[in-house]
Parts: sequence; structure tokens; C-alpha cells
Amino acid sequence: VQLQASGGGLVQPGGSLRLSCVASGFDLGIYSIGWFRQAPGKQREAVSCVSYRDGRKYYQDSVKGRFTISRDKAKNTAYLEMNNLKPEDSATYYCARNPYYLTSSGDCLGGTRFDSWGQGTQVTVSS
Repeated sequence: VQLQASGGGLVQPGGSLRLSCVASGFDLGIYSIGWFRQAPGKQREAVSCVSYRDGRKYYQDSVKGRFTISRDKAKNTAYLEMNNLKPEDSATYYCARNPYYLTSSGDCLGGTRFDSWGQGTQVTVSS
């Protein structure tokens, strides 16, 4: 069971990146998936989640309108499309799975019941 995040890099403010989260050893389609990030010296925080049952999506306020979470069940992969990136978005981004149906933003942003944290991918937004 593994989740592997990729797609990070160095981008200028206002730029875009698409992160991928490839699942192996399990069916990503029967889990809720979350994207999280951690900047140096800061706590890990939830960025966005998608619930497995109805596909409902949740976002941290600071990324609403800029980030979009999605998943491709055929590819067993989740994505985080990030647009209009800001320096404060710089962090290591991780994906994780949750076996429960997310019923509120709190289920996502609280970050509980997520497991199978894989290696993250570094996103640096700088001019």
C-alpha cells in the first residue's frame, strides 16, 4: 500500500502546477483522498480533500478558487491542480487516504483518520 506524490517544482508567483498522487496496492476509488502541505517550521495542514462516496470536495479557505482536486479512477491517481500560486503556497505537499466518507470540511481540514502518507513533493513559489 503506497501513495506517491509528484509534480512539484519551482514556479514563479502566478504560475501553475499539477500534482499527482499515484496509488499502488489498493483501489483509490474506495477511499477519500486528501492533499496536505507542510512548510518549514510550520505544522502540516490540509489543503483539499475529495470524498470517496459522492466526490464532494473540500478546500482550505486560502486555496479556494485557485486549487482543484480531482481523481482518475482508471489511473488510480488523484490530482491537485494549482493555479495563481503564491509564495505562501511553498511547502512539501503530501497525499493521504481516508477510509471514511467525508461529511464536512472538518473531516478534511481536521486531518484525522488519514493514513498511508507517502513521500511528498516540494513546491517552491518564488521569483
